[in-house]
Amino acid sequence: MTKIAAVAAAVAAVALPAAPAAADGAPDERPDVSVGTWLAARTQPAVQLTSFTYTGTVAVPTSTINETTFNALTQQAVDAVQAGKISSDERSIAKWLFQRIAADVDTYLTETTPERTVEAEVGGLCTGWWVTPDGYMVTGAHCVQVGETELSQLFAQQALAKFNEQDAKEIIAGLQGIEADEEILKLAQQIYVTFNTGHMKIRNLQQSLSVLQSLPGGGVDKTAKATPAELVSVGESYPGKDFALLKVNGQQNLPTVPLGDDADVRTGDTLYISGFPGLVTNTPFFSLESKLEPALTEGPYNAKRTTQTGVPYIQTQAPSYQGNSGGPVFSKDGKVIGMLIAGTVSAGGEASESESFVLPVSIIKEKLGEKNVKPAQGVTTTRYNEAVNDYFRNYYEDALPKFREVQALFPNHPYVAKYISDTQAAISAGKDESPRPILMWVLIGAGALLVIVLAVVLAKVLGRRRRRAAAAHAPYGAVPSPPWQQHPLPSGQAQVSPPVPPAYQPYGYNGSNYGHGPQAGQPYLGDQTRDVRYGQFSPPQDGRPS
Repeated sequence: MTKIAAVAAAVAAVALPAAPAAADGAPDERPDVSVGTWLAARTQPAVQLTSFTYTGTVAVPTSTINETTFNALTQQAVDAVQAGKISSDERSIAKWLFQRIAADVDTYLTETTPERTVEAEVGGLCTGWWVTPDGYMVTGAHCVQVGETELSQLFAQQALAKFNEQDAKEIIAGLQGIEADEEILKLAQQIYVTFNTGHMKIRNLQQSLSVLQSLPGGGVDKTAKATPAELVSVGESYPGKDFALLKVNGQQNLPTVPLGDDADVRTGDTLYISGFPGLVTNTPFFSLESKLEPALTEGPYNAKRTTQTGVPYIQTQAPSYQGNSGGPVFSKDGKVIGMLIAGTVSAGGEASESESFVLPVSIIKEKLGEKNVKPAQGVTTTRYNEAVNDYFRNYYEDALPKFREVQALFPNHPYVAKYISDTQAAISAGKDESPRPILMWVLIGAGALLVIVLAVVLAKVLGRRRRRAAAAHAPYGAVPSPPWQQHPLPSGQAQVSPPVPPAYQPYGYNGSNYGHGPQAGQPYLGDQTRDVRYGQFSPPQDGRPS
């Protein structure tokens, strides 16, 4: 057996496979993909499209021409024609009259009956993001409420278009002989846009807030629905502390994004904005699925600004658009360092990409603290982030059970179903590069070693049997005498008896001392066996449970 043990040790040195190197990077370290790709994959599940809606009954009175003031205006037109200030054709005269009326509608128009009413709904879309797994969401103050003036403008645009067009046609019809070209029609409509907006009343006003969530099964698609949200806290709209806190009840295991610190970024660093640009959500050309996936933009941190009321804001060149408001802004490490609030808009309504303004995360933390809301990351986010990291490292077999765990924890997860499908396809295509655990390699090597040892033992046993078989078939003949009987002794000498072997005695006492046993005072170390313990194998360095 000593020889077998020696052979086994030699074989083990050759046959035991070398354990693979531990997975590159810490569990949450970014894989070898771009920062933007990694950030988008990790943060998109927590970024949601939000909406605020106002409903009410819009009432506007019928209007009529004030004959006294209108006749006086007509005389002024005649004087202007005679003075050569305007042309004498009817079109030029009508244009002059409409311009004067539009500039002072209440002088030339008065309210009358009947009152006209219409049910209307107005609102807007913004971006929000989960900060706790049980349904607290952060967004901008201007994403949940609007001032009275702006609200009236929204209702006027939504509800009064039909009335404005109808009233404009009536006033043009009263000017006999004048052809209503496009310019005249626009001037007439502007008269009633101003008058009807100014005399409009909104009754039974109600407000609602909602978050657009996907249904069980995953996927941001046509199954998404608006889930009601409660307004917990709201600050002042820009340039104030433009912050709002929502709560969606009945939620658990939601994906979240972590908060960083103001000091995590500084001038020159790249910032990343996630949100829902209105140029996508408001266009009819894209599918609903496309509209419900947030967009990621990036740009440098330009400077830190402070408003006249002392509110800090970060200026960045990361592109942003209407609808991005309320969206989280990230550092390269994937932590929220602020929230997009405002941007400079040109006279034509286009955003200026060089001037986006971000409310720092310190203000967000301050407002959360006022409501005793503590940002938290649940197991859904932890497992999802681990799975995404494995996915980007091509560790598909490692990623798959984690993605499935995420789906079990949060069936409404908008992206995990597709990740599961893509991961299964990659495994089937033989693209998996998951490292084997060290213990698996040890077991494989031990199995190979055992096979080799058994083979050696079997070979020795078979060899002995062959030698015995060969001896049993030797030729019959005389059996040689013992050595002491092969030669005759000289006469007179006694016959020598064969040597007598010593009798076996217990291992130990031999007369007055210990003979072949252990020395005096020493423990017995006879046929002992070694006590071999299983080693503790270091866990893989990629963070997977061993």
